Order: sequence, then structure tokens, then C-alpha cells
Amino acid sequence: MNKLIVIILMLCTGQLIAQGDERKAVNELINTWHKAASEADFETYFGILADDGVFIGTDASENWQNDDFRAFSKPYFDRGKAWSFTTIERNIYINESANFAWFDELLDTRMEICRGSGVLSKEDGKWRIKHYVLSITIPNEDVDVVSAIKKEKDSLFMLNKKLR
Repeated sequence: MNKLIVIILMLCTGQLIAQGDERKAVNELINTWHKAASEADFETYFGILADDGVFIGTDASENWQNDDFRAFSKPYFDRGKAWSFTTIERNIYINESANFAWFDELLDTRMEICRGSGVLSKEDGKWRIKHYVLSITIPNEDVDVVSAIKKEKDSLFMLNKKLR
């Protein structure tokens, strides 16, 4: 019975260590991705985003599939600096098979504090970002003011969506 308990503990410990290693790898990858944007390293940035990856920006119209996001972003990268996101905090979660991860993060940006969240998958032994969402954070007590500011543009956006 003692041997069985030891074996179970060893297996659990091994899985926890593996999960910790994967979290570290995912954390480093996201850091590299943000750094690539701030250094205008187009190839590294888009090498981390999966071929079928999606980037959701802060504007309601920004649902970028990889190819469109590349085209949109290229001029920013060509100027020598795309955007800079500095991580304030990040939470990373990994499934038991260690082939799927998701995260959320608070970021210091030119738009002040933003929240990012994303999904990664492991493809051929390499983590890739499949989906990323960037949101501007709004203090709860300021929601009514911000909603009033964006009401007209949101109405035009909705009207345009209905006309399609």
C-alpha cells in the first residue's frame, strides 16, 4: 500500500512540475510576443501568432484574422515601433494534457491600463497564440460617462452592421 501511495505521489508531482514548466514557457512566449511588437520585430511577432490566429482589438470593428492583421500592422512595424505593452500581472492556465492554455493579463499601454486575454495551443511541440483580445479597462464608476461618449459611434456601428 505504501508503494502505491509513493507511486501516486510521484506521478502527481511529475505532472505539477510539467505544468509549471509549461506555464513558464507560455509566460516567456507572451513576453517575447509583446517585446517583438515594441521592437518592431514583425517576423517574431507573427511567428508566435498561429497561422489561423485572431487578434481582437479595442475598437468594435477590430476582429482581425491573421492575414488581415498582418496587412494592418505592417506599416507600424515598418516605422520601427508597433506598440508597447508592459505586463502588470498575468494569470496562466493549462489543461491536463498540456496542449492548450489560456491567460489573462493587465497591461500598461499608451491607452493606460488595458486587459489582454488569450488562448494558445501547442502545435508540433511549440506554443502558438490562437486568439488574443485587448480591452481598455474602465473603472465601474466611469462606465456611464464612457458609454455616453461612445454612444453615437456605437449607434453608427450598429446601423452599419444591420445594413450589411
